Amino acid sequence: MKRTMGLLISHKNNEKRRAILPQDVAKLRNPDMLFFETGYGESVGCADGEYRAAGAHVTSREEALRCDVITDVKLGDADYLDRLDDGKLLFGWAHAAQGIAFTDACLRKRFTVIAWEEIFEHGRYIFYRNREVAGEAAIMQAFCHYGTMPYECRIAVIGNGQTAKGALRILHGLGATVDVYGRRLERLFREKMFDYDVIVNCVMWDITREDRLIYREDLKKFKPHSLIIDVSCDPHLEIETSHPTTIDDPVYEVDGVLHYAVDNTPAMFPITVTKVLSEGCARIIDDVIEGTPNPALEEATVIENGHIRSESVRRFREARGLLCR
Repeated sequence: MKRTMGLLISHKNNEKRRAILPQDVAKLRNPDMLFFETGYGESVGCADGEYRAAGAHVTSREEALRCDVITDVKLGDADYLDRLDDGKLLFGWAHAAQGIAFTDACLRKRFTVIAWEEIFEHGRYIFYRNREVAGEAAIMQAFCHYGTMPYECRIAVIGNGQTAKGALRILHGLGATVDVYGRRLERLFREKMFDYDVIVNCVMWDITREDRLIYREDLKKFKPHSLIIDVSCDPHLEIETSHPTTIDDPVYEVDGVLHYAVDNTPAMFPITVTKVLSEGCARIIDDVIEGTPNPALEEATVIENGHIRSESVRRFREARGLLCR
């Protein structure tokens, strides 16, 4: 039996990315099963009439919430979970380990969660370009608040994945002196980190680890007027003093070190990123609606009927004495 899908406007600060564009809705087998919240595409220049012309419905937020599947770009920041009927299927960026309150609600209400951050095709992350934009956007905004151009700085980038690739594209383009520390160079980074003006964290951290890359006690040894750009933004994990900020209020200072830790930096470029999301979602939404077996979606199902399937989420919660079933 086919499922209806409600596509919601995220209420997260400045979140303007959308899951799918009208031109890609028109390519689906089941556009009539999609119910878009009124005004859904306005942030990326798409009118409600374009979604209707593609075969979908445009409706109130309340009606969209009654659908079988709820799609929300920033699902982990949802403000409506208690209003949903039990047993819903949720589809979006979830981050179920770090999002303790989110996961508590999912377990209590027996939701199933397909987490976008876990969807891979042939070994590559389906929305990899979003990660590159995360690095690009973070560098551009953070340096606007730093007051110093990158070409005047010595910079360390931690990590060598897609987010780091984006950060390096901007840093190199602006003439920065950059050293990159991959996963095998953590010890070397710990020895050298006080030599840098700016540290850019793009590492994919094991959230079950108890140690840190940067402890609060380290900050007193940093150069005056130092900056940490935490693109990964795992609260209080690899960087002990890091916690999420917003696009409107992106920086704070701890012990004389400026911290930038916006956790949805790609939202500053919603048109670019929505094209990426739309292309990827168009390949899998029909399978979600039809319940068609799809290995990528099965691997990305981190919670099923209120039971945790992801081992990393389970280990994270068990280590902190949280409900785990």
